[in-house]
Amino acid sequence: MSWRIVVVKTSSKLDFKMDYMVIRQSDDIKKIHLSEISVLIIESTAVSITAVLLCELVKRKIKIIFCDEKHSPISEVSLLYGSHDTSDKIRKQILWKDDIKKAVWTEIVKEKIKNQSLILKKYSLIKEYEMLTSYIENIEFGDTSNREGHAAKVYFNSLFTFEFTRNSDEPINHCLDYGYTILLSAFNREITSKGYLTQLGIFHNNMFNQFNLSSDLMEPFRTIIDDTVKTLDPQKLKSEEKAILINLLNKEVIINGKKNYLINAIKIYCASIFNALETGDLSQIWFIENEL
Repeated sequence: MSWRIVVVKTSSKLDFKMDYMVIRQSDDIKKIHLSEISVLIIESTAVSITAVLLCELVKRKIKIIFCDEKHSPISEVSLLYGSHDTSDKIRKQILWKDDIKKAVWTEIVKEKIKNQSLILKKYSLIKEYEMLTSYIENIEFGDTSNREGHAAKVYFNSLFTFEFTRNSDEPINHCLDYGYTILLSAFNREITSKGYLTQLGIFHNNMFNQFNLSSDLMEPFRTIIDDTVKTLDPQKLKSEEKAILINLLNKEVIINGKKNYLINAIKIYCASIFNALETGDLSQIWFIENEL
């Protein structure tokens, strides 16, 4: 099972040889077997990569993320047809019933708000924790009253500052966005590898968003990023801070009663969501067991 998250930060040439990714940096040469790699992040624009390596990485469903000149994630490479039965999966995805999608979305929102409330409790914000707990109890089918939006406002204002908003240009948002982008890419990988389209969401339906379904499914996992960003220096997002956020994919969590790395837990969770959408059985859904 792949487990390595490889980050290339400096001028390098990446090539493929005998099932290995070869990294040449000045006089230094490193080799990593492709079976070990789950994600490749190319952080520097001074990196060249051969087409044969790109093809091999994509064939093996290894997520590739490219960064811009500011070292922020800007694009990713995904396999067009991630499963042998992609056509059948897409037909089923298009035919998912609205009631089932709303039911699954309701469970996702409940789990997201629960995780947010536990983060607030962790930081002794008891009044706000109790407020979010009451939101969970009052969620309507499909979250028609937008408890998710109300909870988010209370949550972010309490966790960071009362003046904080998610659309402001400030260091905390830069950290959050970096972490969310890494998380989103992991969900994109799982969705495409299962043969589904990231564009067709169960709730998100933005014509300009290529990752509507990924945006839906990642919602309960965002608090893992939030909790970590809370511990970082918000005035900087440098190599050390980025490494911490990237390595969250190797964080140990419990799902379905077993310990897994987060990147593998995402795989298990996505498969359970697809099972629920196909069968209509919400008991199929496996969320991460919160240890806060």
